[in-house]
Order: sequence, then structure tokens, then C-alpha cells
Amino acid sequence: MDGDCLFCKIIDGSVPSKKVYENEWVLAFEDISPAARVHVLLVPKKHFADILAPNCGGYAEGASGASDARYVLELHRAIKAVVELTGVAGSGFRVIANCGRDAGQTVPHLHFHILGGQPFGEALL
Repeated sequence: MDGDCLFCKIIDGSVPSKKVYENEWVLAFEDISPAARVHVLLVPKKHFADILAPNCGGYAEGASGASDARYVLELHRAIKAVVELTGVAGSGFRVIANCGRDAGQTVPHLHFHILGGQPFGEALL
């Protein structure tokens, strides 16, 4: 955990959030400035700065001895759980990971935006 990271503070409970899903590895919570009817942020409970962070590919052993691959697996499992819990699994949804400032990543902690509940069309922006 990074003591200065907003998402680490949400994970440890020192900053409140509206939880949607949680397990030992990940936390999903509602975005405070939603860009769609359903807008959930999904974060690993281990701090990775972004999707390119060392060990984020899942090959190294973490300090706890647990393989970082478990975080990658649980992020994918959590996407399925979140879209089912929010009711967008059948109608369609987007999963977005911004990487770096120029891509719009404002919190340097790996996270996925899960968006749905409305039609988006083919355009990405």
C-alpha cells in the first residue's frame, strides 16, 4: 500500500466509498463523478501504479509470498461479478484502463472503469 495514494486509502477504509464488490484481492466501488449510469472503479488491493508496473503482469512473488498473478486473475473475475451485480452484463458494458497522464490516469493506482447502463455507440470518446 502507498500511504499517499487515494485508492489505497479507500482500500484501507480511511476514505469512504460506496462498495459494489470486494474480496481478499480487489475492491470495486462507485465512481464519485460517474461518466455513465453505471460507473464502477475496480482496483487491486495491492498497489500497482498502472498496467505497466513491474510485476503487474503476474509473474513475481509479492512481499506476502502470493503471486501477483492472483491479482490479475481476481480483477478479471471481479469484472464479471460487478457487471452481474449492476445489471449491465446482458445489455453491454465497457472496461477501460487509463495508463499515464496523457491517457487521463489521474490516480496512480491500477484501476479499471466499468461503464454501462446506457448505449455508447462505436466511438471510443
